[in-house]
Amino acid sequence: MNINLTLIVQMLVFALLVFGTMKWIWPRILAVMEERQRKIAQGLAAAEKGEQELAAARDQAETIVREARERASHIIEQAQHAARDLVEQAKGAASSEGARILAAAQQQIELDTAHAREALRREVGGIAVRAAAKLLGREIDARSHADLLDKFAAQI
Repeated sequence: MNINLTLIVQMLVFALLVFGTMKWIWPRILAVMEERQRKIAQGLAAAEKGEQELAAARDQAETIVREARERASHIIEQAQHAARDLVEQAKGAASSEGARILAAAQQQIELDTAHAREALRREVGGIAVRAAAKLLGREIDARSHADLLDKFAAQI
């Protein structure tokens, strides 16, 4: 093999090409690759952080929903308790109103009974006066014998 000037020049050109590439082109390529690597790492970190925030948000949402359900059940329980109280109050009011109406009705019955007895006594007194008048054969004056009729009515 003959080493001649062409081979040496080719080796020099190749060495210059390698040196130029290493000096000017390779650092730019490495810088772009490092920037890309940094962006990918940031993206992965952001994705991981996003997953952590999503998990925290899910936990917080579950906590809020649980608290809301507890509050809703507490409100429902209070409403049912209030409804029971209202029903009990209404029952008490209806019972007292019924007792008042019953007492008023009994009082009215007693009053009507007293009036009926008084009317019956007067009627019996009138019948007694007429019967006595027929027996005696003459007319008895009701005014003059009012005391007698009152005594008779009181005895009946």
